Order: sequence, then C-alpha cells, then structure tokens
Amino acid sequence: MEISKLANPELGLPNSTFLRSPLMTDSYQLTMCYAYWKGGIHLKKASFELFFRKCPFQGEYTIFAGLSNVLKFLNGFRFQESDVEFLKTIIPHAEPEFFDFVRSIDASLLTVTAMKEGTMCFPSEPLLRVEGPLAVAQLVETTLLNIVGYPTLVATNASRIRLAAGKDKSLLEFGLRRAQGPDGGMSASLYAVMGGFDKTSNVLAGQLYGLPLSGTHAHSFVMSFKGLDDVKNAFLKRNATASSTSSSEELVDLKKLVLEKKAQLKIDGTQEGELAAFISYASSFPDAFCALVDTYNTLKSGVLNFICVAIALVECGYPAGSVRLDSGDLAYLSKEAKKLFARYAEISGCAPLKSAKVVASNDINETTLNALNEQKHEIDIFGIGTNLVTCQSQPSLGCVYKLVSLEDFPRIKLSDEVAKTTIPGRKIGYRLFGADEKPLLDLLTQVTGDDGAHKVPKAGERVLCRHPFEESKRCFVVPSHVECLHELVWDHGKCPLKSLPSVEEIRAFVMRQLDNTRCDYLRQHCPTKYKVSLDDEFYTMMHQLLLECTPIPVLDI
Repeated sequence: MEISKLANPELGLPNSTFLRSPLMTDSYQLTMCYAYWKGGIHLKKASFELFFRKCPFQGEYTIFAGLSNVLKFLNGFRFQESDVEFLKTIIPHAEPEFFDFVRSIDASLLTVTAMKEGTMCFPSEPLLRVEGPLAVAQLVETTLLNIVGYPTLVATNASRIRLAAGKDKSLLEFGLRRAQGPDGGMSASLYAVMGGFDKTSNVLAGQLYGLPLSGTHAHSFVMSFKGLDDVKNAFLKRNATASSTSSSEELVDLKKLVLEKKAQLKIDGTQEGELAAFISYASSFPDAFCALVDTYNTLKSGVLNFICVAIALVECGYPAGSVRLDSGDLAYLSKEAKKLFARYAEISGCAPLKSAKVVASNDINETTLNALNEQKHEIDIFGIGTNLVTCQSQPSLGCVYKLVSLEDFPRIKLSDEVAKTTIPGRKIGYRLFGADEKPLLDLLTQVTGDDGAHKVPKAGERVLCRHPFEESKRCFVVPSHVECLHELVWDHGKCPLKSLPSVEEIRAFVMRQLDNTRCDYLRQHCPTKYKVSLDDEFYTMMHQLLLECTPIPVLDI
C-alpha cells in the first residue's frame, strides 16, 4: 500500500507488513461481519472496549503500550481487491452486495478513545474504546488485541525489571536472538525501552525506532585468538584528553604497552589468547571497551587480563571500560572483580580503574535481580534477553475486546465467574490523587450521548467511589487533583493528536509514574491491590442492568 493513499500520511504504516492487511484477523470476525450484514444490523452504532482482567506477573499494575501501531494500523485499514477475492473463497455463498460493502470499509467509519501510551493501568479499565458501525468495529478486534497485548506485556515486564534493578543501574535489551520471530524481536526491543530499558542490541530497532544501541563481543571472539601473535595492527592514537606531553596524534603500540603493564603488575598465568582478544577489541573500540571475562577463568584470567588492558587504555587517555559476566555466581564475581579493580588501581596508581564497570547477563529476570540485591551485588549494568522478550513467567496478557453498548444502550456479559462479568456501557476513567499527590484510585464514570457527556470528578469535592461488584466496598474520596485517563485519538479517519510522543518521552512518562506510585503497589510479592471504582450513578445503572439480564431460575421441589 502506498503511503500517499493513507488517511494521514504523517502517521505512516506499522513496521510489520502483517499489520498492513485487514486479513490479519481470525476468520470468525469475517463470518460475524457477514452475519451482521445478512441480518441487517451491520450499521448499528456499537461501542467495544479493549481491556484486561488481571495484571500480569502476579503484580498490581500494567503499562499500556502499542497505541502508535494501533493508529498506524487504522490509518491503512482497507480491503484491497485481492483481499476481497480471497474472501469470496471463504464465504462463497455470500451475495455480491456483501463484497461491495466490504470494499467500502475503512477506518473513517470509526472513532477511538484511548489511554496515553505508557499509562499505568489496571484491570477492567478500557485501554481503547472503539466506536462505529457494528460490523466494522467488530472486524478490528483480533488485530487490536494483537497490537496491544504483547507490547503492554513487554513494557510492563521491562518496568518491573527496572524497579528490581534500581534507578542507578543501566539496562540493556539483549533478546533478539531469543524472541518469537522477527516481529516479536522488533516489538520487544521497542517496548522494552519504553518500559524502562536504556539501550538495545537490536540494530534494526536502532535504525527504525531511533533506539540507543549497545553491543560488545561473544565468547567466539575470545576463542578466535590463540596467542599474542594473532594480534595485528593494535595501534592506538593517544586521546587528546590524555595527560601526556606526547602529541595526541602519536600512535601507541597497545600490545606492547599492555605487556609492559602486565609485567609491572606481576600478573602471570592468564590465558594468552584471551589477552590477545582483549587487546584487539580495545584497539578497535577504545572508548567503549567491554571484555567478556568468563571464557576460561573469570577471576584468575579474564578480570586480570582486562585490568592490564584497562590500565594501558587509561594511560592513552581512554576510559577503563567494563567487564561482562555471563556465568557463575554473579553477586560473588561482581564483588571480587571490584576488589581486584581497587587493588590494582592502588598498585598501579591508575585511579580510573577503580571505577570500571561490571556488566552481567546470563538468563537474568526480576526474581534473580531481587536475589542479587539481597546478596549486595556490585553489578552496574544488566544485559537481559530471554526472560524479558519472551515474558517467560507469563507469556500472554489476556486482553479481551467486548461489546459494551449498542445504539447507546449498555450491554453486559454475565458469567458464573465474577471476574468475567463485564462492566457495561461506554466509560471514561479518572485518576484521583491524595494529599501526598500520589494516586488513590481510578474512577470510571458512564459516558452518555454522542457528545461524550459524563460526570467529571473535581478536585476538592467529595465523591462516592464503589467497587464494581461488591456492594459493601465503597469509600468517599476528596481528591487533591484529578487526571483524565482517556483522550480521543482517532476521529473518523483523522488523528486529532498534534504529534505522537517519542520513545524517550514515553519512557520518561513511565518512570515518572513509577516514581509517584506507592511502593506497596509496586512490590514483587503480595502487592497491595489498587482500586478501580465506579461512581454511584454508574454503579446503580450497572446493577439494575445486571438484574434485568440475569434469568430467574425456577426450582422444582
């Protein structure tokens, strides 16, 4: 599809080619579309809401993500003639007029209200509200669930890892090779950074999304060198910032200098091929030297070889660099590595060595980070892949897309499981803040009419907040201030937003919310449940409808 044919050329199309076709959906969306049309109800005004029932990872918050791709998907949503021809093979008995209707479908028939991307959200709150003709609003269900579910899961996972690691640590996303296919890998890189990571190793994500990149080397690089004779062209220009009387244009033989430092420090018995690899890598990347030190023996060879190279780099005016631990007892090894840095910094008089960083990888997850914290590790940077991008502890968020209103009449889905009973009606959410300026609860209020009329809670005014399903759970709140959680993001083919926020802006928004949320809501174990409430009028409507729709059983004696 050409960009020039889009409703909003500035929005463009989603990067995934699969999302550029309305056929990326479940077949039952198409069979329902035909049945709606056949029954003559396809143009009825419908409201659907996309939400989730339970926060992931046994936590009590979620980070909403994927909105930019939702808008890009809607921007190019239309059936091409090849799509229509394929539909004829799926529903061969359909009347020709139905396919004329399909040809007329695009997202100019829809409006979408959504949370801001990066918003901290909770169960039962609409992440999106999609409104328009019943058949059309139904057709986008599967794609929207796909676009929102995984990004939200990854962003939430990343934010939890950020909380466990701490604000002062750097987080690198290393998951491309472990992700579920190319689309999973690209999405994971983007939404991991949105959720709190600093950089990614995914080069294509760096190009397409403007993400900061980070990369070092693998064990194969170290194993490629047998001895010092394998080091070729390890010459380095002195950095202009070096405290040396020599010219900054002077070339230094890094191998020779490293061996001099090694002899002065009386470091013996290290693996020679490993040292050769470090010298070669440092001469290639003197400003960002990071040595993978566990190929042979972490403390007796890898770290000591790194120290020799790091001291030589500092003498040439470059940073000392960092070591990467990829196996073993990470807490113990990080502490021992820092001890060696401090010891040889004193022996050599190379003060910057004491500040060399420790990077750790090796299947790290949120639980591992909490355990490392208890062991008082001294790791500065974490590289996390598999457990981040696969969301190993919970691989799916479980978003749902439910009809909540038809022709402005609320609709409710009942269930023997209370958690699966939907909250009927079009709704909008508000976050109510306490005197400490931290969130107290979220309040949902009913939207009525085409003008979006609804009750708006106001700062300083008392409001009754009720649990959606438990009558006795209620409270009065006098908020210090109130924030609306939803805004119109798609209006009959146009995006009213002035611009979409950048990845950096969304990441900063996520971090601000985490900083401003009570710790007991964020903790890994037994977090406090955050309240999502209804105002009194909305609660009354819902329970009247619930009674009207619940069959009264007849008991035979």
